Parts: sequence; structure tokens; C-alpha cells
Amino acid sequence: MNSEPETPETGTSEPIAASRITNLRHRIDEIDAEIIALWQERAAISREVGAARIASGGTRLVLSREREIMDRYRQGLGPDGTQVALLVLRAGRGPLGGPDGDE
Repeated sequence: MNSEPETPETGTSEPIAASRITNLRHRIDEIDAEIIALWQERAAISREVGAARIASGGTRLVLSREREIMDRYRQGLGPDGTQVALLVLRAGRGPLGGPDGDE
């Protein structure tokens, strides 16, 4: 066991492990930035879909579409996919009862 103190940035004092952790965290940060950008793009597109549907006299929600999305996320991510899908849907349409559209 290494007697050097752990560094707060990596949680280890072992240089090779610290370097690997730093590199992995950098990649995580890149992925997070991509997820955020895609989340924002998806929400904007979803709001456009909702606005177009409402402007044409359609309904605010299309429950069958929301079920498809929930199923896709659940199949891809497992049980937690349902919660992710709910958040994604809310980002695009706003909370239920609000003025924004959904998919």
C-alpha cells in the first residue's frame, strides 16, 4: 500500500491510477457536454412538434407516442430508463398542465 496521501482530484496517490482516472474523467466530461447539447436540441425540437400540432388543432399530448418513448428508454437503460424518459419528455413539453407542447 502506498504511504503517500490520496489526492482529492482522483482519490488515489498511485500515479498510474491517478493518470488513468484523470483521463477517464476528461472523457466523462466530454460525454456530459454532448448529452447536455443533445438534451437541449431534443427539447427544442419537441417543443416545435408540440407547437405545430397545437397550431393545427391537434392535442397537446399524444400518449401513444409518450409510451413508445418510455418503452424505448426502458429497453435501452433498464428500469431506470423510465425515470430518464419522464425527464426527457418533461424537458420537451414542460410539466403536465403547462403551456408547452410535447412530442
